[in-house]
Amino acid sequence: MEISLESAEATTEYEGESFHFCSNDCQALFDSAPEKYVETPHPHLIETSGAIIPRLPYGRAKGEFDIDIADPTSLQEGDSVNFSKEITDDDVRKFAEATSDTNALHLNDAFAEKTRFGHRIVHGTLVSGLISAALACFPGLTIYISQNLEFQQPVDIGETLTARCKIVDELDGARYRLTTRIENDANQIVLDGTATVLIDPIPE
Repeated sequence: MEISLESAEATTEYEGESFHFCSNDCQALFDSAPEKYVETPHPHLIETSGAIIPRLPYGRAKGEFDIDIADPTSLQEGDSVNFSKEITDDDVRKFAEATSDTNALHLNDAFAEKTRFGHRIVHGTLVSGLISAALACFPGLTIYISQNLEFQQPVDIGETLTARCKIVDELDGARYRLTTRIENDANQIVLDGTATVLIDPIPE
């Protein structure tokens, strides 16, 4: 990934060339094995369980994932991915800034206390965004085609959520239908739905 000098938070030298990074964490990753990052086509992508997935160690992005894939070269019914992350107050405020969804229910304690929820809650679309993060854990390049969602209950700020995506049908043209759900740390379903995706090979 190209980072301009103006937006770089960290810089390092390797074999007479300067490399710029979005964060000190990314620089540390490079410094641990610079030859890998210079000599291979996509060294920044994550390799796990014999599969290359298009996730980046980007800035301060957090979260943990696991995959259950029978054959990384040929996705099939039953293959699944999970992604878990705590939704922090900082996440909520950054999401409000990025989308301009500044609904007081998500940002103002005094206002939220007077609503049916009694306190601030997480934006529903921020919650559903964890499905996208989970889908990016599949081997290949996942492209959304459609998504159906049903919100089962609100999410409190500070809750840890797990998005679970499972292939339930193989369609034509490298398309797949999946179940998509999100659970909180009490194993309660907060969001349920289905998605259709197209999964291309990782570019050479």
